[in-house]
Amino acid sequence: MDLIKNKASASTNDKGKQPAHEQVYQTLRSQILFGELVPGQPVTIQGLTDSLGVGMTPVREAIRRLISDGALVFQGNRRVSVPLLSPGDIQEMIFARTSIESELSRRATSNLQAEDIDHLERLDTHLDRMIADGDVGGYLRLNQAFHETLYSHANAPILSDLAERLWLRFGPSLRVVCGRFGTQSLPDRHKDIISALREGDAEKAAKATAQDIEQGMELMSDALTSA
Repeated sequence: MDLIKNKASASTNDKGKQPAHEQVYQTLRSQILFGELVPGQPVTIQGLTDSLGVGMTPVREAIRRLISDGALVFQGNRRVSVPLLSPGDIQEMIFARTSIESELSRRATSNLQAEDIDHLERLDTHLDRMIADGDVGGYLRLNQAFHETLYSHANAPILSDLAERLWLRFGPSLRVVCGRFGTQSLPDRHKDIISALREGDAEKAAKATAQDIEQGMELMSDALTSA
């Protein structure tokens, strides 16, 4: 977990330089991304204000941004919630994610150095440990870190921003599925991605990324449909 602790530490240091609304946004964004806010469960703006220990104004501004991101929906009476995903939503996400994230992998392939791929492999090794241990929180964070790290080498900020917004939309439901069924049955094509990256084969990396996404999202669809 040291591989993501350094990033978390740097993020914590940056918070001291950020305005309050940005700190609140980043905190709530992380809670949504890793499923700490349960889909469909309404929370009040006052409740968020109390739990975060900040004023109403930065919470409202953060909520406004997260609604714009599609990560929250307004329910009236000063309540918001993480949206529930329908089967149609998941099918749209499969199309969007495979299109965008495959292209990010394709573009990243030629920009990665050997040490960058080594870092991805270390992340994946720690991820395997989280899966074996049934550590849902650790799995979610390392899985996201693997993809975010890979995509950061694509030099495609618009596509990366779109991918991040999609992760905000499906992350909470992935936490629900993992909490219900554990981590053992989760698909993982990261080793195929790493192998393609070492070969410098951009098309192979894109295909492995698409397969990783499709298998994970289809599992989520099946689990949520049968719930």
